[in-house]
Amino acid sequence: MINRERLINNFLEYVQIDSETLNEGNMMKRLIQDMESLGMKVWTDNAGEKINSDGNNVYGYLEGELDLEPLLFSAHMDTVKPGINVKPIIKEDTIYSSGDTILGGDDKSGIAGIIEAIRVIKEKNLPHGPIEVVFTICEEGGLKGSKNLQYDTLKSKKAYILDSGDNVGKVITKAPAQDKILAKIKGKAAHAGVAPEEGISAIQVAAEAIVNMKLLRIDEETTANLGTISGGKATNIVCPEVEIVGEARSLNNDKLKVQTEHMVECLNKAVEKFGASMELEVAHNYDAFDIDENDEILSITREACKRAGVTFSTGSSGGGSDANILNGNGIKAVTLATGMSKVHTVDEFITIENLVNTAKLTLEIMLRK
Repeated sequence: MINRERLINNFLEYVQIDSETLNEGNMMKRLIQDMESLGMKVWTDNAGEKINSDGNNVYGYLEGELDLEPLLFSAHMDTVKPGINVKPIIKEDTIYSSGDTILGGDDKSGIAGIIEAIRVIKEKNLPHGPIEVVFTICEEGGLKGSKNLQYDTLKSKKAYILDSGDNVGKVITKAPAQDKILAKIKGKAAHAGVAPEEGISAIQVAAEAIVNMKLLRIDEETTANLGTISGGKATNIVCPEVEIVGEARSLNNDKLKVQTEHMVECLNKAVEKFGASMELEVAHNYDAFDIDENDEILSITREACKRAGVTFSTGSSGGGSDANILNGNGIKAVTLATGMSKVHTVDEFITIENLVNTAKLTLEIMLRK
């Protein structure tokens, strides 16, 4: 029932709408237009004002003829950089970027799949339960769109987030919690050649802390990383300040707490050892989620996969998504794979088969038996 040509053309149009994080306004306008043309009730919020974006989250609701609980389908509008002036290229049933930008299949493959599924329902007059749609802003910028959703307006208690790699049929049922750490270590400047003993090297303090930290793969559920270190002005000045930005993630909230506390302890001990000072910020970005394999949301998905002709499987992710935020706000959410590959790179691509299967599976979930 999926209109392959229409789906491809719509996806190609979507990826050519510039929508880097915090600049989702044009994509928002297009989605409002598309959803209204499908007879959906459509509205937006003021999330953009809160996070300094030119767009807002877009909501859609389609009444259902069947007496079923509503289901929510979601994908994010924003892309990472470089995402301006995307030129998609089709080669051998695969859609690539031109090599100068990302493609934007993350996450416009999810958006295209949701819109096409609803188009089929409307044109074929297929019976369905209530369908909710949310397209979020600033997912790539820290899940800020979903953190600012109007949850009191949502009716659904189950949600499908179309935003993962791998072939269609893969369902992410586990994803980690994340803490972010920002440390500004303050030493004392001095002339490095004349009176180095009068200074406190913030670089040396940072090195002491880092060498004592457990980082990267901690265990099968936990990771930690220091992403950026900056500071210093010249070789003849004892470095007075260094800024470190890092993170910790774990599928287990208790393990995350232990790892974050360990990293903070290493920083504090190093600062104390050298007589430096520190400004420290620890932010808990989101909680982990773990959906039981016997949960109804997976039963619905498993049966839908059979009807769509794709292989059902479950797995975990090492990254966060809007699913983490929805789960934390009382909406049971899983993440569906759309087949996007090499995302966040200029080599990004998606096969047309996965694009079509994304729409097929979404349609079958919407038409759940």
